[in-house]
Amino acid sequence: MSLRELFKRYLPEHHIFREHRHIRLFGDLLHDHTLWRLTRRSVAGAIAIGLFCAFIPFFGQMIIAAALAIYWRVNLPIAVVFTWASNPLTFAPIFYMTYRIGSLFLDLPVRYTQFHLSYEWFSAVLHEIWLPVLLGSLLLGALAAVAGYYGTSLLWRLLLLRKRDERRSKRPFMRRLDDDSDDPPGAA
Repeated sequence: MSLRELFKRYLPEHHIFREHRHIRLFGDLLHDHTLWRLTRRSVAGAIAIGLFCAFIPFFGQMIIAAALAIYWRVNLPIAVVFTWASNPLTFAPIFYMTYRIGSLFLDLPVRYTQFHLSYEWFSAVLHEIWLPVLLGSLLLGALAAVAGYYGTSLLWRLLLLRKRDERRSKRPFMRRLDDDSDDPPGAA
């Protein structure tokens, strides 16, 4: 199965996606057919945008991904879906990791080894962690985007080559042109 067939099977129809309350705000820009194409460039770019936006440390990731997908004219639904890499189950580990990496790059001590998911804790430490979290988010987002783009391009190419090889192996045997015999192939 190709990646195109996989995405076609699981992505929602264009009209359903266009009617989403957050996506609707882009209006006539959604009528560009390149936003719905499933090509290697469009899918790889969309995955890169979605993964980068998944690491953005504030709300509105899907809207930002949609705007970037429209700007770069890549597949809009895939860009939005891949922002879901950051979800309620992965949110805390992702942003703790971004805090640690940001602190490492800024040469700051890691002071908060445990997150307490409460508004009081967050508002008390926000002034100390915002810069490491932001830097770590940008770094990890960029790394995830590059890995997503090239990984998708490579996977797409490998699946395409495999499909080509399968087609070649199913072709009927062809007689060699330099064969001098008049016998049909397979005759003894």
